[in-house]
Amino acid sequence: MDEEADAWFDRELAGCNLADERLNKRLRKLVAQIGSAMGESIPLVCQDWANTKAAYRFFSNDRVSEADILAGHFQSTRERTIATDGPILVLHDTTEFSYQRENSDASASGAASGRLCRTDAGRRLRRLWQALRGQSQGRPDHRGRVLGARQTQVL
Repeated sequence: MDEEADAWFDRELAGCNLADERLNKRLRKLVAQIGSAMGESIPLVCQDWANTKAAYRFFSNDRVSEADILAGHFQSTRERTIATDGPILVLHDTTEFSYQRENSDASASGAASGRLCRTDAGRRLRRLWQALRGQSQGRPDHRGRVLGARQTQVL
């Protein structure tokens, strides 16, 4: 890991104070491991069984919450936002991840049986109706990006 990445990790985690200093060290190590292989699984980024087990123990620890983990990042983002001159843009996106397999025997044209869910539009309509009724089988993901209007970097 290079010095610039280490400095970034230190700034992002500075406001994160977990219940025990060992937990703070483990968080720093996990962030560095995951940051070195973004998008990969925990076992792959941890590289051995001992580190993988330690990572899972950390995430299941009752003394560690999502809010605790994100506190430092939120504080750093707040500080960068305050230091920005000019307007701030917050871009939002919501996506639903659905792990449900589509019906493989559905016809490409959606004709014939008269079932609304045989067409792409019908499937989208059905998922929307299920989501509105709280029956969605997907997982919503809402993201926001904070940008300084006069800058090109994410705050």
